[in-house]
Amino acid sequence: MSDAPSPPGALSFLPIAGIPEVRPGDDLATLFGEAIATPPNPALHDGDVLVVAQKIVSKAENRYVELDHIVPGDEAKALAQRCGKDARLVELVLRESSEVLRAAPGVLIVRHRLGFVVANAAIDQSNLPESNGERALLLPADPDASARALRAQLERRYGIRLAVLISDSFGRAWRLGVCGSCVGCAGLQALVDLRGRRDRSGRVLQVTQLAVADQICASATLVGGEAAEGQPVVVVRGVPRAYLAEGSGVRDLLRPREQDLFR
Repeated sequence: MSDAPSPPGALSFLPIAGIPEVRPGDDLATLFGEAIATPPNPALHDGDVLVVAQKIVSKAENRYVELDHIVPGDEAKALAQRCGKDARLVELVLRESSEVLRAAPGVLIVRHRLGFVVANAAIDQSNLPESNGERALLLPADPDASARALRAQLERRYGIRLAVLISDSFGRAWRLGVCGSCVGCAGLQALVDLRGRRDRSGRVLQVTQLAVADQICASATLVGGEAAEGQPVVVVRGVPRAYLAEGSGVRDLLRPREQDLFR
């Protein structure tokens, strides 16, 4: 695995191997540091962006819920019947959500309390040790804060400037399949607004905004994997320095409710 800087205009996506199963209370910065120090993993460079799978952040923060501790209410029972889902899971979805947007057989779309429009409030039951389907994992309580804390720890450890993105897999309104999406962001402009600039023909751009954090997370997911690959951290090298600036976090990517075309 090459540890050289990316050529100008090029991006490199370098997975970090050897990260163990993450457990509640684990110090992710320490786990990452131990893995990075083990060849052939790449050393971190100034300006690198770390894309970290949401699942290991949630595990470290003990965002587990045991479904046998959940008592579904009447709304959850009714929705579960419509969707064909476990009523306990639906109750958990409702607790994590501010609004139910769609419910149909096999589908429950909600607005998460963090503002994401997503299936099942992004609650996950895959790759959970000793689960047997009776355990669920929630998103971090504040993914931007989680990204900022991890970034600060790593920057102190290595004495370099970094960005940290927390990535999850979301569906999309106009497409089939899931795609890596940013749910937590620190040290990078999640959304870059090009409106007002001119294109090559001199035309002023009217609507162009780049979802930079989502684009990076989607590409990193191709390297880190979605199933049993066990590579939850990817170093992205070569991101333009202009994007490595503190923004408002992932909230910059959330479409305002008044612009929601599907309401």
